[in-house]
Amino acid sequence: MSGHSHYATIHRQKDLKDAQKGKVFSKLAQTIAIAAKSGADPESNYKLRMVIDQARAVNMPKANIERAISKAAEVGDIEEVIYEGFGPAGISVIVQATTDNRNRTGQEIKNLFEREGGSLAGPGAVSFNFEPKGLIAVKKEGDAESQMLKLIDAGAQDLEETNDAIEVYTPSEKLSEIRKKIESLGFNILSFELVQKPKNFQTVTAAGVASKALGFLDMLSDREDVQKVFANLDIPDEVVSNLNP
Repeated sequence: MSGHSHYATIHRQKDLKDAQKGKVFSKLAQTIAIAAKSGADPESNYKLRMVIDQARAVNMPKANIERAISKAAEVGDIEEVIYEGFGPAGISVIVQATTDNRNRTGQEIKNLFEREGGSLAGPGAVSFNFEPKGLIAVKKEGDAESQMLKLIDAGAQDLEETNDAIEVYTPSEKLSEIRKKIESLGFNILSFELVQKPKNFQTVTAAGVASKALGFLDMLSDREDVQKVFANLDIPDEVVSNLNP
């Protein structure tokens, strides 16, 4: 949507800044350790291979990656849990978490939603409005239109231009394949991940409400048990530019 910023884009840009400060390393280390529980060999463990690639993309030191893999046996009885709910301005939210205590984590997430005027909902309440996708952010360099044509030739079918990148959405199972093809063509990849892409968006035009919604989503993301947060929040660029960084 021209002139609008989706939450996925806003969050990606924040993650890139946090990565420069090393703030994402601890969460990546936990994700690596959990993935390694299914096998410490990235060649035979696709999930582990992908998160290691993500760690390398943000310059996480090799020693940190190896240490995280070695801690897989210490992770304990951890399960993955999905929460769905509604946040400020009625935005739809999906929270992916990992926990060794489902009751504790569930109560903490519930409290965060309710404190900000939202509410948790049952399975399927909002997920019907999202679809699993791979997301590759390619740095804009030179003529964006020319870049987009080359990306289409590389197999990209769903493209969105943002102020700093071209976002390429792929089928989840083809994320790695298309990423490697894009890299082979000389494109500079800023980030890549598996996401839940909204089918319909909730546009928020009031700066105060937009700020509250982003603050709420950031609070969720900063929780130790939370791995990823997805929302159908959409904010006009002129409103985003006036928000506090």
